[in-house]
Amino acid sequence: MQNYGLYQWADNNFIIDQGLIKVNYGNNPSLLEIIKKIRNQNIKGPILLRFEHLIEKQIKTLYENFEHSIKENNYDNSFHAVFPLKVNQFPGFVEHLIQKGLPHNYGLEAGSKAEIILAMALNRIGAPITVNGFKDYEMIDLGFIAAEMGHNITIIIEGISELESIIQLSKHNRINPNIGLRVRLHAGGIGIWAKSGGVNSKFGLTATELIEAIELLKENNLLEHFRMIHFHIGSQMSEITPLKKAIREAGNIYAELRKLGANNLDAINIGGGIAVEYGQNEQCIDRNYTIREFSNDVVFLLKEISEQKGVKPPRIFTESGRYIAASHSVLVAPVLELFSQDYQLKSLKLKPKNPPLIEELNDLYNNINQKNSIEFLHDSLDHLESLFTLFDLGYIDLQDRSNAETLVHLIIKKALYFNRENQLPEMKKLQHKLQERYLVNISLFQSMPDFWGLKQKFPVVPIHNLDQKPIRSASLWDITCDSDGEIAFNYDNPLFLHDIDVEKEDYFLGFFLQGAYQEVLSMKHNLFTKPNEAIIEFNENGYNIKTIKEADKILDILENIGYDKNKIYKNLKDKIQNSSIIHDQEKTDTLAIIEKYLSQNGYLRTIN
Repeated sequence: MQNYGLYQWADNNFIIDQGLIKVNYGNNPSLLEIIKKIRNQNIKGPILLRFEHLIEKQIKTLYENFEHSIKENNYDNSFHAVFPLKVNQFPGFVEHLIQKGLPHNYGLEAGSKAEIILAMALNRIGAPITVNGFKDYEMIDLGFIAAEMGHNITIIIEGISELESIIQLSKHNRINPNIGLRVRLHAGGIGIWAKSGGVNSKFGLTATELIEAIELLKENNLLEHFRMIHFHIGSQMSEITPLKKAIREAGNIYAELRKLGANNLDAINIGGGIAVEYGQNEQCIDRNYTIREFSNDVVFLLKEISEQKGVKPPRIFTESGRYIAASHSVLVAPVLELFSQDYQLKSLKLKPKNPPLIEELNDLYNNINQKNSIEFLHDSLDHLESLFTLFDLGYIDLQDRSNAETLVHLIIKKALYFNRENQLPEMKKLQHKLQERYLVNISLFQSMPDFWGLKQKFPVVPIHNLDQKPIRSASLWDITCDSDGEIAFNYDNPLFLHDIDVEKEDYFLGFFLQGAYQEVLSMKHNLFTKPNEAIIEFNENGYNIKTIKEADKILDILENIGYDKNKIYKNLKDKIQNSSIIHDQEKTDTLAIIEKYLSQNGYLRTIN
């Protein structure tokens, strides 16, 4: 049984049973069963499945680990967390996040005016809100309004000019929000997002600016509102060592600021960065620590520094969004075509008399077996190159070339089957060379922009047929009109899929860990929009497909980018009515067909 590294990336959220990927919760439904129920409602194309219970699991795990570390280390303060809305602002996620976070007083982090409005509207009064990023006067004023509504809001200052806006607004007898200062650490991060930390970071105050900020707060009687320092050294921290170094530096800054008179300063926000394991094999590990190690290191180091400096240990805040959101959604999409499927035995049309190399290929195909498969495969590939040369020189015709290609692909399939357990380097090289292209009904630019932009890998797994050996080294092509819309076969991180005739049976691929950033960064390349979406809720009777939201219809897609959909429809209708080619009695039928297509989403629709 092929497990596709499930033990490594799935965190026990999914299991393989009877050849199917199943949800490891409740009555363990298979993804295939869920998808078929949705497709039976005439929902075609890719489907994004959201699992509410996985949001709850991640929140609970984060809090439980920090609370365990606090108790184990006799840490004299508390743990708090906020979710950064930039990771996923969509209601299908955020509304459930708010609900599942209520028992923990889980909060939200905002980085724009729109996100502040969202946090003010949805966050429970008393649950923390932090505001990061560059701010203008109006954005800071929203923070004051939130405080006046009763929200526990902290505005994190990124520059002295922002502090000056707070000072100006505070002079009008306003309820002041809490004030935080983002510190520019010397310690840096690691990986793609390492530039979030370090002396050249985009955000944060230098030591000199921190002292200046404290003086300004004192002069304007606002020091009592200074409650938090904040840092962030990068998303997806693969190693724990850079964080430990940053904690030591931030802990000492916290203690020094308290010594400068910031007596109400009682919190350190360590930002986000808890990594998610995306790797599907042991050679590609994305995280070298556990959540327990992460929480233990943070708590232990802050306690140690506080004791050394003789200050009260701070409340600990985190803003880990990827860790909370990534696992809750799975994109499932059908394979539309295998590009070597044209090379079936039915396509072979041998002549009464064939060129000698064609006859030899036919003999190789009919006589290949377990013992000679590698030798015959090599011979067939050599013959094919020779036949291509003969075709270019005009010595064989197009039917001969077709027969050659068909026979070689049939030989390849047999050789791969005979060597399906063969892990020798020779076989791996051949698989790399002889990869199959699978056309999948998705847009990578829409559903996995981080793959296109950052080469971020995501676990890809067939959701069924896992009791059969996958023998085809696979490249995945999306349906966009762009050659970059491809997940190419990677020799170091290979993907093997099944040899399926999609004209006879469905074949679905699952793209896992889709919940963080992919939706909010998605692009409308070729005007493909968000895929169909379904929310899965578990209950005492099993599970319920709680909400199905179909992808945007074609007219709505055009309207979303600025077109007048009524004008588009009118132009189409007028051109059909004015056509001299379409017969009058057919014009009504033609318009009905156009109306049908306009009312469907833009993804490809299969007949079955």
